[in-house]
Amino acid sequence: MSIRLRRVLAVTAVVSLGLGAASCGSAKQSSSGGGSSGGASASGTAAVGAVRIGLLLPETKTTRYEQFDRPLIEAKIKQLAPQAQIDYYNANQDATLQQTQVDTALTKGDKVLILDAVDSKSIQSSVQKAHDAGVKVLAYDRLAQGPADAYVSFDNRKVGELQGQALVAAVGDKAGSGEIFMINGSPTDPNAADFKAGAHSAIDGKLKIGKEYDTPQWDANVANQEAAAAITAIGAKNVVGAYSANDSMAAGVGTALKAADLSVPLTGQDAQLDGIQRIVAGTQTMTIYKPLKPETDAAGQIAVALAAGTALDSTLVPTTVTNGSGNKVPADLLTPIVVTKDKIKDTVVADGFYTVAQICTSDYAAACKSVGLQ
Repeated sequence: MSIRLRRVLAVTAVVSLGLGAASCGSAKQSSSGGGSSGGASASGTAAVGAVRIGLLLPETKTTRYEQFDRPLIEAKIKQLAPQAQIDYYNANQDATLQQTQVDTALTKGDKVLILDAVDSKSIQSSVQKAHDAGVKVLAYDRLAQGPADAYVSFDNRKVGELQGQALVAAVGDKAGSGEIFMINGSPTDPNAADFKAGAHSAIDGKLKIGKEYDTPQWDANVANQEAAAAITAIGAKNVVGAYSANDSMAAGVGTALKAADLSVPLTGQDAQLDGIQRIVAGTQTMTIYKPLKPETDAAGQIAVALAAGTALDSTLVPTTVTNGSGNKVPADLLTPIVVTKDKIKDTVVADGFYTVAQICTSDYAAACKSVGLQ
């Protein structure tokens, strides 16, 4: 039996136990929950299913959150707890707004928060506030500071390591003849620090780094400016590669490289559609694919288990991490996947992340044919 199947069965059992326990309560207790579309009743399903869960995502610039994370998490919660009410919030990359949204969620009576922090440090007081109110916090994708109850994400240091390894391999024997520059993610995102550390573990001693930047809010326009400055500082003829921590910034970096008439290896992450298309076209070397359904399924399963008040076991959170505030947090860390042009069909297409038609628009038809997508 697979680990994922065991998790599903474990959570199903948790929900069943929670439902049974709720059905033992008084009629008054069973009918006091709010927010379920079907109304409250004396049944255990209504009592447990009416729980409110807050889903707090960080921004809309990256296409994944609205297109994939939100609908997939909501679908998994509804599958396991059909009458649960999900309160959705998006902070639009505003850390202060996200703190206000946590306050709103607590006021509404959300009992579990699935929190993808804009700023892992500044959100600590909100996590503490939720903890003090008896509300469970699942840190999602980014490890928030404070007494979080669980964490689900990918192995972020491994992400950076894979990016760095791919860049070293792509630069190859040109490593000694020039320098690379690095465009890292936002300094307020703990994942960015992990990506950076992992990348350095693979790059240091193998490639010379001419310039390096940490990019506020993962902004593609800022990344473009940083890349242009790096190219000027290093000298275009001396640039042999570029590290970009994600695909959104890789778009800005790629524009700067094109303006300098440079064709050098370029990394990315998130398997965004435009990133996949750049890989097909040969202007980006690779991306990191983090299959979102395993991550969103895990988030939904853990959130429902927390809502049921059951202790999390190793089928749901097989490891432990320590966050920036020193709290030890039970965690599920998933494995990232490298995508190059020869792996597109076996990864994002095979998983239904994108169709060939979405990737191979008229601008990319010839390139798609050359890589076997058409």
